[in-house]
Amino acid sequence: MEKMLVIDPIQVKTSVLHSYLLGAVAPRPIAFASTIDKDGNPNLSPFSFFNVFSANPPIAIFSPARSGRTNTTKNTFDNIQEIREVVINVVDFDLVQQASLASTEYPKGVNEFIKAGLTPVPSEKVKPFRVKESPVQLECIVKQVIELGNQGGAGNLVICEIVLMHIHESVLDEQGVIDPNKIDLVARMGGDWYCRASGANLFKVAKPIYTLGIGVDQIPVHIRKSRILTGNNLGQLGNIEHLPDSKSINEFRRSGAIFEAYELYGKNLEKLEEHLHHIAKRLLDENKVEEAWKVLLSAEEITQH
Repeated sequence: MEKMLVIDPIQVKTSVLHSYLLGAVAPRPIAFASTIDKDGNPNLSPFSFFNVFSANPPIAIFSPARSGRTNTTKNTFDNIQEIREVVINVVDFDLVQQASLASTEYPKGVNEFIKAGLTPVPSEKVKPFRVKESPVQLECIVKQVIELGNQGGAGNLVICEIVLMHIHESVLDEQGVIDPNKIDLVARMGGDWYCRASGANLFKVAKPIYTLGIGVDQIPVHIRKSRILTGNNLGQLGNIEHLPDSKSINEFRRSGAIFEAYELYGKNLEKLEEHLHHIAKRLLDENKVEEAWKVLLSAEEITQH
């Protein structure tokens, strides 16, 4: 069994705990928050303690935490206390360096739109400006602010209701849905690390929203204990609603791959089963779950007779 590093939050420095948290809870989307103070001075800063938490009503929450070094509050937090409105702009790959620059702790009153070279666009329902370069901009009313502590590193939950969304049409697919490759979002990891949510980094997982998978516990034991299949593979196999019927398995068993495997390893049932499990794994890696089941059940039939 692998050794585990155990961290007791009250026994380590806040900076150390902060580092472990950011490294472990990742990737995190970025709220590029635009606010304005009572004198009309704009502020723009990114925060990765952020997500959406409701669609009805549409609620986003982000946390401009107290400085771990000085225990001071962020200008974003101070502005929200004065004008309880904010625009949350999402950060794509083309925007990430400028968003990072805007995180510099400039003195109050410095305009990060100018410092970061970004274009302020008037909002329609709130006072803070939107970031023109951001592919999605969320105009929000601040409903509640929850201060989680008064020490350095303490978060301040800003609970916002989204009152208007702006989406660049260039990131939509033919069905009018946001295309992850077109929007090309980035997210924060630990330290200086980011990740890019597009291209080869994207993959699909079948969601059991309208289905009832059989579960890993219903997978035959010898498949469940396979040395070839991973936990992810078992999750895929357990997500199917019904196993292939005998007729389709018999038809599949006469296919080239199964026949060739039997010709090659027919006298060595252990090797035959291992080979067929490798075939099933390749199919699962291609999300061909039903075909993988047919291979595995064919293997079961062959090796047990």
